[in-house]
Amino acid sequence: MCGIIGIVGKQPVAERLIESLKRLEYRGYDSAGIAGVVGQGRVERRRAQGKIKALEAVVAEQPLVATTGIGHTRWATHGAPNLKNAHPHTAGRVTLVHNGIIENFAELKAELLAAGRTFESDTDTEVIAQLIDAELATGLAPLTAFKATLDRLTGAYALAVLIEGDDNLILGARRGSPLVVGEGEGEMFLGSDALAVGPFTNRVIYLEEGDYVALTHQGHEIHDASGARVQRAVRVVPASAVMLEKGNYRHFMEKEIHDQPDGCQRTISAYVDALSSTAAVPGDIDFAALERIQIVACGTSFIAGVVGKYLIEQLADLPVDVEIASEFRYRQPALRPGALVIAMSQSGETADTLAALRYCKSKGMKSAVVVNAQESTMAREVDVVWPIHCGPEIGVASTKAFTAQVSVMIALAVAAAKQRGKIDDAEEQRLVKVLLEAPRLIAEAIGLEDAIKDIAADVAKARDVLYLGRGPMSALALEGALKLKEISYIHAEGYAAGELKHGPIALVDDKTPIVILAPYDSWFEKSASNMSEVMARGGQVIFVTDTEGVKHAPAGAKVVVTAPASDPLVSTLVMSAPIQLLAYHVAVVKGADVDQPRNLAKSVTVE
Repeated sequence: MCGIIGIVGKQPVAERLIESLKRLEYRGYDSAGIAGVVGQGRVERRRAQGKIKALEAVVAEQPLVATTGIGHTRWATHGAPNLKNAHPHTAGRVTLVHNGIIENFAELKAELLAAGRTFESDTDTEVIAQLIDAELATGLAPLTAFKATLDRLTGAYALAVLIEGDDNLILGARRGSPLVVGEGEGEMFLGSDALAVGPFTNRVIYLEEGDYVALTHQGHEIHDASGARVQRAVRVVPASAVMLEKGNYRHFMEKEIHDQPDGCQRTISAYVDALSSTAAVPGDIDFAALERIQIVACGTSFIAGVVGKYLIEQLADLPVDVEIASEFRYRQPALRPGALVIAMSQSGETADTLAALRYCKSKGMKSAVVVNAQESTMAREVDVVWPIHCGPEIGVASTKAFTAQVSVMIALAVAAAKQRGKIDDAEEQRLVKVLLEAPRLIAEAIGLEDAIKDIAADVAKARDVLYLGRGPMSALALEGALKLKEISYIHAEGYAAGELKHGPIALVDDKTPIVILAPYDSWFEKSASNMSEVMARGGQVIFVTDTEGVKHAPAGAKVVVTAPASDPLVSTLVMSAPIQLLAYHVAVVKGADVDQPRNLAKSVTVE
């Protein structure tokens, strides 16, 4: 969630770029920079490590006189947070800023090095600049060279690009990370969100997945991923609403579902070193010395903890208990100092979780919190804070905070496994690379939305819905049922699929939708068997699997949803989007208040 701003203007842009970057400080960053087209089409950069005031000092000492420019606040992913890795990056005629992760940057960089190109940074971003410049060197026009480069990139990105010699042009593109266009009077703007362009215009165009755009003083030219010229709607955003803008989404919940590739990328980048492909969990927790982990949480955070239990125990061979915080301290659990308590709470103020955390600390346990609010009570009281970095979540029903919490638990599982000697260097690197692929796969899963809308129309008629899964998918079944209950008010239950024959199968009839979550993994055959049991009793199965699972699934499902194939390490992240979208669209069909469901609050600060 780096911040991006671009301006094709009529007046000097340096101060305006910095003004916009200040509005993006909420995203968090470790360096900042701007670039502009100065005399005779030449592009110059100004960059600084640290806060924007450091950049302001650089610009004061070395003014940047330009009317077309781009700016960036960087959250480090590839390469240390230092000056040489700060954006914008330049290669030949190309200067650009980038939000996201390019998964195939290592292969592309090797190719470019073999062709004789030299690099000045450790970032994946510089690879994009080098590729565009190489395409320009073949004689291609800027927009054509840009498209040729985009077609070679694997991963998530939002881009703003300057081309030396073109002082009336900014190129932009998005895949998996948001990007908006702003329309002014004889000026055009590009930003990572409406807040970035808010100081300059209230006329905003939200680029869609795969779009790329050329901005000039004359206007904008948008193309979709296939290269076809398209028109996108212009929206007027009231100035007072910019901070809490839903974009072109109907509800905050829908926006936050779509924010997940960007949010998870930001989370993951804080917990792994992408260059070395190693886990880099902050804090001084020695997992090798721990006897066990105790997770305490409520609601969706509890379910994220259950996913963490599966992964940590499987990878690190470290016992993990997960308990509902509201019950925990009242049963007077047996606790020992050799354990670590992990509290999980988006707000860091959840009363039950805070009480459970304090109880564990009173027993001499080391403490940590997985939290979105870093200044919260829990964050102030624990030994180690593990932030989820997903940004503000407005919808009461948690979506992007859930996947961010799960992303942290995955990173913790890999780090614990390495510290405890359960995986070697090669396996750690493989797992980290798998985790870095997750934002792209989540974006692909969100692309199933149109198909899920059709399913929602039928599910909205149901009185009861069952969710089934095995392994980590049993936790996701709980989350799917919780989401549906929260916002559509339909009774739903999530079960471990193996428990079906121990009671819940009595609920199966031809009027009850049954959502079975079954990626093609080591549990798939058992899940498929449960699917057959359900269908034999007239159950209306919505089978959520992946491309390989489709090939091996029993015939007879009412609907099959084909999510992207993914490694079991990240399958809960990838499969989350379909169940969130299903709950969301069912609630929309029913006319429910999606963002503020009845009887619920975002943060529960009373017992």
